[in-house]
Amino acid sequence: MVQSTKIPRIGAQVGVYLDDTYLEQVDTRVIAVGERDGTPWAAVEHCLFHPQGGGQPADRGWLDDTEIIPVRDRESGLVVATAPEGGSLPALAEGQKVRARIDLQARTAHAALHTAGHLVEAVGRTQGWEMAGSNHFPGQARVEFQPPRTDARLADPEGREAVTAVLRAAVAAAVADDLPVLARYLADGRRVVRLDALHAAPCGGTHVRSLGDLAVVVLPTLKVKKGRIRVSYSATHRSH
Repeated sequence: MVQSTKIPRIGAQVGVYLDDTYLEQVDTRVIAVGERDGTPWAAVEHCLFHPQGGGQPADRGWLDDTEIIPVRDRESGLVVATAPEGGSLPALAEGQKVRARIDLQARTAHAALHTAGHLVEAVGRTQGWEMAGSNHFPGQARVEFQPPRTDARLADPEGREAVTAVLRAAVAAAVADDLPVLARYLADGRRVVRLDALHAAPCGGTHVRSLGDLAVVVLPTLKVKKGRIRVSYSATHRSH
């Protein structure tokens, strides 16, 4: 579990996916049903599903035996369950009891990538770089930085490889130290995820319990394009 000081509520919905990355299923009840652009949706009280956002893919989930796709509803702020393309939702009514379930293997894979992205950002900042963007999707994971000034070390392939080696060593050291990953809520409602004392950032994603849960973090040699530094990476979760 990534410990949070408060479980977030939006109306009558509790975002349990933010409190426990490793919770695989929960018995709950439907609190709202509706339709948007011809597509039916349902919202449950104890929301187990992470919707796509913040550079992280959506969970693969089910309500009872029906596969769903979680989406953040902009009007209500609720995370709602919709049917995959070509699929349909069963007839659901407010108050109806249902079992929510996720693909835990996919969840932990996404959590490992997202946490590794925070770690890459942290080691990049030690070089004096500012994060300019990130993506935590499988096969596309990267963090882009904007250096405050021209970095002469990055002018040639040997220099870029040398800097990448420094980043790799820092990542490996943090994983070996098994730094804890913690989440807390500020007074204004923002959720901040911390890698112990190494790094902190506002984040609504799922994360591993500690950096020792990352089995493999790979950083290919960084690239520089249009003044931005791109650090691509891959990461896997340690076997349960």
